[in-house]
Amino acid sequence: MEMLTAEAKFTIGQVVRHRKHPFRGVIFDVDPTFSNTDEWWDSIPEDVRPDKKQPYYHLLAENDSSYYVAYVSEQNLERDLTGEPVEHPEVIAMFGDLNNGHYHLDVQMN
Repeated sequence: MEMLTAEAKFTIGQVVRHRKHPFRGVIFDVDPTFSNTDEWWDSIPEDVRPDKKQPYYHLLAENDSSYYVAYVSEQNLERDLTGEPVEHPEVIAMFGDLNNGHYHLDVQMN
C-alpha cells in the first residue's frame, strides 16, 4: 500500500479566498486528500474537477450574501491579503482574535 505524504500549504485559522469564486473564509479543518462524498465529487463539472490527491480544506466561508461551510481543494485557494476579519458567525465560537491573516484557535479539536 502506497503512503501519501501530502503537506498542506495552508493552516487552521488562516484566512483564504477561492481563486475562481467570490468567497473567502477561515480554515477550521484539513483533509490530506479528498474525503467527501461521491455525490459531492460528481456534482463538480468534469472540466474543472480538481485532483483528489491533494489537501482539501473545510472553511467557515462567506460571500456578499451568505455564510456557509465550504470544502475546497488546495489548488483553488490562495491567501487572503485584505487583513479584514471573516464575519461568519461561527468564527467567534471557534477562534480568538485575528492577527496578521490568522485566527488563533480557541477550542480543542479532535
